[in-house]
Amino acid sequence: MTICIYLAHLNPVTNAHVEIIEDLKKDAQVIIMPVIFMKNNQEITSRRFPFNFEIRKKMLESVFGTSITVKRNYTFYAPFVCYMPPLLSPRSWSLRNQILDGINDDYFTYTGDKAEGCMLKLYRLNPKIGVRKELSASSVKEKLYDAAAGKNTGWKEEKNYLPHL
Repeated sequence: MTICIYLAHLNPVTNAHVEIIEDLKKDAQVIIMPVIFMKNNQEITSRRFPFNFEIRKKMLESVFGTSITVKRNYTFYAPFVCYMPPLLSPRSWSLRNQILDGINDDYFTYTGDKAEGCMLKLYRLNPKIGVRKELSASSVKEKLYDAAAGKNTGWKEEKNYLPHL
């Protein structure tokens, strides 16, 4: 069976991600690789990336169970400048090899972003470029932060943001 490698932030997992993954599962074995940033053997989290790998993995597994595989292969190691410039940096090609570690069969990568799709093509990662969903994890994060700060965002009433985890 064809393998789909879904490289994504998933910070947090949204219903848009669930819809994408469900569609991918129809035609491929799905391996999800949430991006990870490591420095001094510690995963970096921030306002932009609030959830660590283990939490994102649990989010995915709570929705999909064992019908998907979640791997740590999409990991950047500090100093991050070593990945620059893309395509010329040996470290960026090492990341490509790291992503493909253990992938021996027919595969493609998935993205909803055209620019990212171009980069995946240049790295020979066989991209399939989907249609970007209207709802992004960034918009969900902002609503969650605003709600935590006491603002009335209405995000709880919206059923389109987060899956029932």
